[in-house]
Amino acid sequence: MKEDNLIKKGFIPLDKSWMMRIGVLDLIHGREEETIKILEQESKLGDDLEALKGALKSWRTSDDIDVGESGTLYRFLQFLSWKENLSKKFIKRGTLATRSICSNPSIIHWPLSKLLTLDNNTSQWASTAVLCGSLENVEGPPYKLALTFEVVKYWNECRARSVECEMRYDQTILQQAEVFLKLLKGERPEFIPEQAEDYPFARVFDYINAIKGEHRWPNLRGHESDRIAEVDRELERYKKHEPIESRDHRVVQALAMCAKVDKKEIKILYPEAVKKSWPQFWNFLDSA
Repeated sequence: MKEDNLIKKGFIPLDKSWMMRIGVLDLIHGREEETIKILEQESKLGDDLEALKGALKSWRTSDDIDVGESGTLYRFLQFLSWKENLSKKFIKRGTLATRSICSNPSIIHWPLSKLLTLDNNTSQWASTAVLCGSLENVEGPPYKLALTFEVVKYWNECRARSVECEMRYDQTILQQAEVFLKLLKGERPEFIPEQAEDYPFARVFDYINAIKGEHRWPNLRGHESDRIAEVDRELERYKKHEPIESRDHRVVQALAMCAKVDKKEIKILYPEAVKKSWPQFWNFLDSA
């Protein structure tokens, strides 16, 4: 399988971070049907983008909004609900239901620098403020906040030219898939983890250690799992030939790829976890 064919062959999902930001901007400006149209054209959506599609469809007609297991979608829509003085109630599923997340409506008045201190330094609250119209600038913004600035600029340019926003495929997953294919050939390609979502893959394949990971991304402690502890725990189980118990999609993906490279059998108790962000994952792995 050639790396440049991964998208053409349908192995790489839509970029959920990009699509969620486009979707929320469309929602704020009453154009959510445009994002819904894009999402409905895809035959295989990850669970988070399915949740986005459902939330966009129900926002105008219901006070009960199902955000699935997506912390990003929940924070985006909760902030918007507070800002617009709405009484939305959010249905949280899976690990999201038990995660500790800020519940203070007054944060809609906070500066971006203060929002960036919430929930183990996630950039999602600050990103929502930008989507909702904040013009404040942040020097050297975190990866996902920088993405938010990029999306807002792109969205405004598209609307100024009266053209539809384009979909984007997940470059984080694409890069990991390309590196994995080279590892499978016995190569040791360069891989520089750029953001927290790279950590499980980078940790499992020894491109980063836990100390550096936590230093760079404190918010790893507050994802679907405590990813610092979760990766180390499951990596030890893998080394002992024990079943992988994690429900964290990125941990499952990283260890499944590792087993493929190592040519080892692996038992994963929750293989469906990958549907959250990469529903094509098992097809990709079988074809590798």
